[in-house]
Amino acid sequence: MSSPYILLKDLTLAYGDMVAVPKLNFSCDKGELIALLGPSGCGKTTTMRSIAGLLAPQSGQIYIDGKDVTNVPANKREIGLMFQSYALFPHLSGFENVAFGLRIKKLPEAEIVEKTNKGLDTVGLLHLANRKPSEMSGGQQQRLALARSMVMEPKVLLLDEPLSNLDARLRLEMRAELQRVQRETGITMIFVTHDQSEALALADRIVLMKDGLIEQIGTPDELYNKPTSVFAADFLGFENIFEVSNNVIIGDAGKMSLDFKSESGHLAWRPSGVKIGQGKYKAVVKSVAFAGERREYVLDAEIGVIMADVSAQKKSYKIGESLAFDLPKSEAHFIEQAS
Repeated sequence: MSSPYILLKDLTLAYGDMVAVPKLNFSCDKGELIALLGPSGCGKTTTMRSIAGLLAPQSGQIYIDGKDVTNVPANKREIGLMFQSYALFPHLSGFENVAFGLRIKKLPEAEIVEKTNKGLDTVGLLHLANRKPSEMSGGQQQRLALARSMVMEPKVLLLDEPLSNLDARLRLEMRAELQRVQRETGITMIFVTHDQSEALALADRIVLMKDGLIEQIGTPDELYNKPTSVFAADFLGFENIFEVSNNVIIGDAGKMSLDFKSESGHLAWRPSGVKIGQGKYKAVVKSVAFAGERREYVLDAEIGVIMADVSAQKKSYKIGESLAFDLPKSEAHFIEQAS
């Protein structure tokens, strides 16, 4: 079995006396696209900075391509960085932005031209080589920043919230663009995001972090369908999570008996798994929002708030209206671990 391409071993990261990431361990294979996912302050950007060499670890080791780079300066690690702001040079053309790092390396002019043009072509910007960043759209600027990183032929490309500055439509387009470039070049990528849909759409594997620790690692399918903790379930869209004991659901406002048997622990339902208009439970509609093909409901039930969303083609309910609802066993996800 081949050794991992990136290995973080007992990595402890701190800012002064404040430990941000205690003893982190995870590995990444060559050519993988890994997402570091989690809320603000969970340690994902701190971890990325340490891999890049921008933050020295308090203890532990970082290996890249079999080499211990823990004490290797950032400019010697062959790491590509793409920041949230893109950090493009506004006074330089697209061509010169991409060529900048190659000129710093003092490569022959013919090689600089060849590599720069190839990089621009890879991201579909060769025809905009003479434009300045201010004359490009947000998506084009992002692709330019990507080309600038790629032409340096890094061993690893690190991306910090790469899509957060784009509008919804461009974000979808750039997801596809990032995947295409990564698949065509085979480069190993690690990207930081707080957006679960972004991580699910892009990553080969997701590292979900909480308070500097890894909560769960797995494929998008594994994290989405089989979260192992209440935190993971909540972060991945199970908005109805309740403690269960002796076949009784325990909520913030009260208790309800289950109509099926369950072990003690937690049960979680996605809003789409809640059935409304039928069932043994009663609730009052607190709010309703039209969301195109779906309607999103907030219900006030005996155990507290229930989130539900249903097809907009089905009967609609108004605020203040009473309705029946059900929490089906077929849509329930059992969670033994509480954290």
